[in-house]
Amino acid sequence: MDADDYMAIGTGVDTTLSGLEERRPLTLLQLPGENGNASTRSSMSDLGSPIYERRSRHDIGLNGRLAFAIAAAALGSAFQHGYNIGVVNSPGELIRTWINDSHYNRTGEALSSPAVTLIWSWAVSVFCIGGIIGGSLTGILAERMGRKGALLFNNVFAIIGGLLEAFTKTANSYEMLIAGRLFIGINCGLNGGLAPMYLSEISPVHLRGAVGTVYQLVVTISILVSQILGMESLLGTPTLWPILLGLTIVPAAYQLIALPFCPESPKYTLLNKGKEIESQRALTWLRGTLEVHDEMDEMRAEFEAMKLVPKTTLKEMLTNPSLRAPMNIAVMMMLAQQLSGINAVMYFSTDIFMSAGLTAETSQYATLGMGGMNVLMTVVSLAIIEKAGRKTLMLIGLVGMMFDVILLTVCLALKDVAAWLAYFSIVLIIVYVVFFATGPGSIPWFLVTELFNSSARPMATAIAVTVNWVANFIVGLGFLPIQELLGPYVFIIFAVFLAFFSWFTWKKVPETKNKTIEEISAMFRQQSY
Repeated sequence: MDADDYMAIGTGVDTTLSGLEERRPLTLLQLPGENGNASTRSSMSDLGSPIYERRSRHDIGLNGRLAFAIAAAALGSAFQHGYNIGVVNSPGELIRTWINDSHYNRTGEALSSPAVTLIWSWAVSVFCIGGIIGGSLTGILAERMGRKGALLFNNVFAIIGGLLEAFTKTANSYEMLIAGRLFIGINCGLNGGLAPMYLSEISPVHLRGAVGTVYQLVVTISILVSQILGMESLLGTPTLWPILLGLTIVPAAYQLIALPFCPESPKYTLLNKGKEIESQRALTWLRGTLEVHDEMDEMRAEFEAMKLVPKTTLKEMLTNPSLRAPMNIAVMMMLAQQLSGINAVMYFSTDIFMSAGLTAETSQYATLGMGGMNVLMTVVSLAIIEKAGRKTLMLIGLVGMMFDVILLTVCLALKDVAAWLAYFSIVLIIVYVVFFATGPGSIPWFLVTELFNSSARPMATAIAVTVNWVANFIVGLGFLPIQELLGPYVFIIFAVFLAFFSWFTWKKVPETKNKTIEEISAMFRQQSY
């Protein structure tokens, strides 16, 4: 190692980050090791951690600070998403009864059963409408406020929604419940774009898939938590269900406390704000080492490339071939997630369990078991995604779901002919959830952030997340009428969708494992030429 790579202790040379821009490579201290030989360390007193190990780029992995940032971003955002999907299922009948009682107390007239169902349907579906609104705002807020800033601001919607839901019974107003679900939906729509974007931009390339999967992992955990808390023995009672809904404030409060201790996305700081020193300070904090030259050089190269292209607009996204191709992939993967029929299968699961001879209470526990399996397989996906790759896991999930849903259709159609088919249907539902969690459940959320550079990422994420929520809304709105018309054969529709998306993934989706954003963008530019 050259003498320039070291400096003697006590020379007084500034090694704080304020001096990094003028001096490369970073100056290192030569300290005596235990055996008397020199060992290299770096000094960085302004971050409160005076000694950093010198490591190669590929040795830089998960550390305490990165884990803290991931937890602050994911637990405060993905938890909202999953919790508010599952929280209305268990106390649904209780809330419908209260809606009727509330209207009678205010007007002296009871509502008809269809009217109660309509109000309840609005309370449930307005969540998706809020998601569409929030998803469409993702790009604007991510650009103007930053990833971290927008996540913090987004908690305002969660707190407003949580308070409206918590006090809806006290105020004897089901309108407050509907308004609360709308605000929570806006929060979750924004979270679905902002959190994966932030997680992708703070993670090392070789951990990007695993860190991106954390979002879906927390969603599955929070769905399970909402199902457990919603049981009759806990908060699923006529008096406690408003508290069950209002608990959505807790993850918002956690994020407001934890996230301010984390840095803004280094990529956003450099590429959008042009602040190189602040970007390097943030990256050093996240990596726990001063050896961040390679990542900084990649971001500088992306920064220079961004100067050569105009600002990405919606028109540019739809007309530029190098942007339109990855946009089509991102949209298709979001549609694959929702049109796979996962929400419909989740909805139909209780009926199938009861048809197999399980009691209502036992069916509830079976549903919890299914939620637990969803969490377990998402953990498995997180562990293997960097080895197996995104495309491989997505294909395994989609093809497996396709064959599973075909068998499920046959079992549901013939369950009255042979009793064992009803029990086999339970197994098929659990296997279906396993395949969904393998890839389609998590990969679409972060794949969109891998396909675009920082200038196009907010706009692309806004489009993809909005499409996801629109598809979610359409499936939720259309499944029951179609199911009444077609009976068990409704799942054939999902089988056709799954066959198409399997083909599309095989033919069109590239493998992004261990590739930098610039490498992925260059691939699409080359294809467009």
